[in-house]
Amino acid sequence: MVRAGGQTGGAVRGRRPKGQGPDLRQAILDAAESLFSRHGFYGVTVRQVAGEAGVDTALIHYYFGAKRELFDSVFARRAQILNEIRVEAIAAYAAAHAGRMTLEGVIEAFIDPLVELASTNDEGWKNYFRLVALVNNTPAWGGETMHRFFDPVVRQLIDTLEAACPGAERRDLYWGYQFLSGAMMLTLSETGRIDQLSDGLCRSTDLAAVRARLYAWCAAGLTEIVRRRA
Repeated sequence: MVRAGGQTGGAVRGRRPKGQGPDLRQAILDAAESLFSRHGFYGVTVRQVAGEAGVDTALIHYYFGAKRELFDSVFARRAQILNEIRVEAIAAYAAAHAGRMTLEGVIEAFIDPLVELASTNDEGWKNYFRLVALVNNTPAWGGETMHRFFDPVVRQLIDTLEAACPGAERRDLYWGYQFLSGAMMLTLSETGRIDQLSDGLCRSTDLAAVRARLYAWCAAGLTEIVRRRA
């Protein structure tokens, strides 16, 4: 079981290098994030992570415990950041547009912080978005993982969408999120699929084109669902 600070209760071989703890811990997380995003949970071993990070496997067990605990630490590290900035963005939008919110505006507040991070070309964030897309499409335990790390901010999204569209049935808003989530994560994965499909007319790395289309597309679909139900 992982204790506070990522330490485990097992015996530790050797001594932790002085002054290098936080840096080594982050190096392990970065290495694991990169490998998990490319090969998934089952395609990566602790030994491979250790080799990528340039540390002994004992150090990984010392900081994180078993592989699943390491994976959860990787997932939680950036999830906390994403949740904070999306909560703030949705709340800021609602406060600035009280009484005149739109579905597209709410959806933009929810997704745009992720697109903004992807636009920095930070390889860590790109790896993380690919990892979340993998987890989101893993039937065995992906839903449980997404539930643990992201449900509060998604419920805030649903509540705000309901406030923006009072006539909508709540279950339609949840279905809207289901479809939105798929489009959002495929887009942020930047797989290059659309590049090949369009013979170069579109590029998965063209996040300006994403911004010009994704929010409107998601809002239009949800609006139509609500209209037909009404």
